[in-house]
Amino acid sequence: MFSPLNIRIGFFLALRQLRRASPWTTGLTIFIMVLTFLNLVVVSGILVGLIQGSINAWRVEFTSDVLIGTLDDKKYIENSPNLLALLRTLPEVLAVTPRFSEGATLEANYKTRKVTDKPNTVGTQIMGISPADEDAVTGLAGSVSEGAYLSPNDYDQILLGSYLLKQYVPIDDPNFPSLNDVGVGTKIRITVAGVTREVVVKGLLTSKVDAINRNAFMVDSQYRSMIGRTDGNVDQFAVKLKEGVDPILVREALKRSGVDQYAKVQTYADAQPKFLKDIIATFNMLGNAFSSLGLIVASITVFIVVFINAITRRKYIGILKGIGIHGSAIEISYVFQSMFYAVIGSAIGLVLVYALLVPAITAHPIDFPFSDGILVAPLGETLFRVGLLVFATVIAGYIPAWMIIRKNTLDSILGRN
Repeated sequence: MFSPLNIRIGFFLALRQLRRASPWTTGLTIFIMVLTFLNLVVVSGILVGLIQGSINAWRVEFTSDVLIGTLDDKKYIENSPNLLALLRTLPEVLAVTPRFSEGATLEANYKTRKVTDKPNTVGTQIMGISPADEDAVTGLAGSVSEGAYLSPNDYDQILLGSYLLKQYVPIDDPNFPSLNDVGVGTKIRITVAGVTREVVVKGLLTSKVDAINRNAFMVDSQYRSMIGRTDGNVDQFAVKLKEGVDPILVREALKRSGVDQYAKVQTYADAQPKFLKDIIATFNMLGNAFSSLGLIVASITVFIVVFINAITRRKYIGILKGIGIHGSAIEISYVFQSMFYAVIGSAIGLVLVYALLVPAITAHPIDFPFSDGILVAPLGETLFRVGLLVFATVIAGYIPAWMIIRKNTLDSILGRN
């Protein structure tokens, strides 16, 4: 019977036993709880953070907060000059970069190629940008790993993503073409919209965002004349918002203004590639599976600790029952002990995660090949896992206590089986 009196007696017995327990045993059990908590939170947090790092980079370095693109049945965004003027008047907007984008072919070593040689070509998207606007929104200048960034007067010069060059391609695959013997200062030939021009590679871009590594960039004032876009209509706007502004609110405000009639308005989340969302869901499931194993290990550990404790104190339990202490009060005492281990272990784990690991990994992301991984640990999900750990530990502590206490009182006192 779990009456208030039995709960009070159980709490007193638990407190008394914890004070007299071996500090080594108590410390080891709490240490196991801390490790279990970290396994519950950190393993799944790192798995999800690996992909979240890619999403963050995609947002910061390419889409920014709001991405406005071409409708599926159009070649470009109609009425672009007026839309640009509207964007720059919105108080929520910090900066805007308009982009021209067309498919193109790059060719290298064309002057030395023999008639029988295979052309050294690669297909890509060339983006025409305003260097200052693009850098203000996405920080593209920071992705230049060799050479220099574009300036407004850089005619016949181009920035190439590193995956367009053979020496930077991570795989040797005929379906993943790249240029041989090309670097900063090399002259290459570009063909776009039926126009061919010789340009010089001014810089190389290296990023963990494929949209940068696989694309090329030129100054918009030259590029738009090459593609015959003299009306000022562009293919894309990346919009950076002021700190704290919700991109969804800006997206909806633009739609109410009728922008969605001639352009596709998306937040950075809307513009994420579907495969990233699928991978996040998969890694969440994997993290939960690994965490479940840790929860089972912790439950078994508490079960063993409580069971051994109850076995060694069997005579003492029999005496308590003999002097009138209800068995429920003794069971409750072991439940309180289990809660103590779980709550203290979780509290230490919370401090380690939010005071140490999250800030440290955020400041120094884990350098994965395709992302700067972070630790994703939403407080709501973490507290839910704390609840799971406490619940599993309480059950693991109650069962062995119930197994011992249900034995005959006299047999327990005399030590008989």
